[in-house]
Amino acid sequence: MRLRLPLRVLSLLLLAALPSFAEDAHNTLTDAEKAAGWQLLFDGSSLKGWHAIGATDAAGTGWSAKDGELRLRLPQPGGEKTAHKDLLTDADFSDFELTWEWNIAAGGNSGVKYNLPDKTKAVGCEYQMIDDDKHPDAKVPGGSHKTAALYDILPPTDAKVKPAGEWNQSRILVKGNHVEQYLNGGKTAEFDFGSDALKELIAKSKFKSTKGWGEKIASPILLQDHGNEVTFRDIKLRPSTP
Repeated sequence: MRLRLPLRVLSLLLLAALPSFAEDAHNTLTDAEKAAGWQLLFDGSSLKGWHAIGATDAAGTGWSAKDGELRLRLPQPGGEKTAHKDLLTDADFSDFELTWEWNIAAGGNSGVKYNLPDKTKAVGCEYQMIDDDKHPDAKVPGGSHKTAALYDILPPTDAKVKPAGEWNQSRILVKGNHVEQYLNGGKTAEFDFGSDALKELIAKSKFKSTKGWGEKIASPILLQDHGNEVTFRDIKLRPSTP
């Protein structure tokens, strides 16, 4: 006798038998990525390769590695409560392609910084990550504080941002003096270090008196602790040729 199962039941059984590729794929590199020179900046289980600003490791901060995610959590609920310990890579990078996924809490604010003129200070080019709907900083006129902006310099274009609580994918490309920022596949900012156009924008920004801001330099990658909860995963980088 042939056993006939309803199509829906059969589909559920087949799905249950499949491996969870989506979960297993996080914080890993394919053979093709390895051959192309990609490296993981976050291994999915530890803070190896990272340290808090002004320290040699990440001890005493709100950062942790858990369930394949690099998390910043508040020690108590209710806003700006952390010790404001930004996290930096141990290594410096100059020309690179950087990709990562991130999830910001409702009303949250964070960012990824690069090209820091002073490694002891959390000041540099910032890829803004913020809840555009609920955080007041995103409402600053001109749009240069919105998600995927070059913070306080360039407002984002083609910013296909997903709302707080959902995963976004971001990318930064630094090649020679040319820089591009992306969000969920769309280019949001583009500029050149040392250009007259960038110098004019810097002169109108909060960085106008910051020595070396906007000049090309090798520096760590920085994850910002702005006192709000944020989660990262799949942080990958490969050196690029100028």
